[in-house]
Amino acid sequence: MKNSSLNIHIIGAGISGLVAANVLEKKGYHPIVLEATDNVGGRVKTDVVDGYCLDHGFQVLLTAYPMAKKYLDYKSLKLNYFKPGAALFSNGNRTTIGDPIRDPSFLISSLSSKIGSLRDKIKIFQLNRELQSKSLEAIFDETETSTLAFLQNYGFSEKVIQGFFKPFFSGIFLEPNLDTSIRMFQFVYKMFGEGLAALPATGIGAISKQLESRLDHTTFHFNTTVKQVKEGKIVLENQTILDSDYTIIATDAHPLMPNLKNQEVTWKSCDNLYFLTSQKVITQPLIGLVSDENALINNIFYPTTFSGQLNNGKELLSVTIVKKHGLSPKELIQKTTDELKIHFNIQDSLFLKHYPIKKALPQLSNLKNEIEPSETKLTSTVFLAGDTMLNGSLNAAMLSGERAAESVMASINSETFNRK
Repeated sequence: MKNSSLNIHIIGAGISGLVAANVLEKKGYHPIVLEATDNVGGRVKTDVVDGYCLDHGFQVLLTAYPMAKKYLDYKSLKLNYFKPGAALFSNGNRTTIGDPIRDPSFLISSLSSKIGSLRDKIKIFQLNRELQSKSLEAIFDETETSTLAFLQNYGFSEKVIQGFFKPFFSGIFLEPNLDTSIRMFQFVYKMFGEGLAALPATGIGAISKQLESRLDHTTFHFNTTVKQVKEGKIVLENQTILDSDYTIIATDAHPLMPNLKNQEVTWKSCDNLYFLTSQKVITQPLIGLVSDENALINNIFYPTTFSGQLNNGKELLSVTIVKKHGLSPKELIQKTTDELKIHFNIQDSLFLKHYPIKKALPQLSNLKNEIEPSETKLTSTVFLAGDTMLNGSLNAAMLSGERAAESVMASINSETFNRK
């Protein structure tokens, strides 16, 4: 039987599903992707509204991710790079800090910053050096404790924890208390230290589009919702039954498989709001962080810093909220508008779009950086993929997709061998 004649279905056209399809295609298979929405990307999407590129949640690509370097063409993505630092806003004051080793322009502002003591700044440099020499295997072998506990035990002052670490990593982990595992903190910190944070010229969704563009023999069925996955069968929401020799579930699997009903993933949520303003309060490619503990806003960023695509002279402003708030959409917009005035002195913000993202990142324990292909195998013909199997990152999503595809091919080869 030819590889191309097998019915291999991939449920979900997110990053994991797209990588799985790429791996299968390279070996001569013609996978079929079933996607509930109208385009690829999953959680990595970009809309164009009034000529502006709006990402579904503020996201960046960390160029040091091993799997991103393997599967993405950075040059074709036309990456724009953030400076290795941040603008911190507190009580009406602004401080800019960064890594003076990689960008000497941060030297004076970082040393004179009152965010932390000189001892804190030395410890930041020390931690960076330690993690550069620490392997990913060693990081993910760490005994799990919270990021907050790790920072306190490392000797950082409460001032630098509250003024820098909390606002910065809360925006990454999408939780305000730094309860996230030390493994994830060290992994992300290492990736920031070894590479840069970047955004494709046309938004984060360009990553998904690039993976899709490489697929010549994959069939996509959009607006196709799967109800249940059985051995050799897929039941669609409209009750259509598809024969499937092998199936990779590259989306939340627990609603689709009867034996996973009690293994529901808990998700972290966030709100991403876009506004138009007449001016930028941050002119460099930096994120702005609010270090006021009582603030609702976590961070702001001007995508037009990179794109330069202004409509009627208006800058695009992205605002991220990670705290739980219980506000109606109208109340949230008003509260955010008020805080833009208070913390950033942005007086003329015009609301454009609100993305309430209920499933932004999986809340996981026992985080891993690697998985064997065989670990993705749920039944003889059903396989799992997704960052929920490892850790909440683009790197993990890609790795799990690759491993699931490898496991499918190993099963095919084993079955072929047994028939001989």
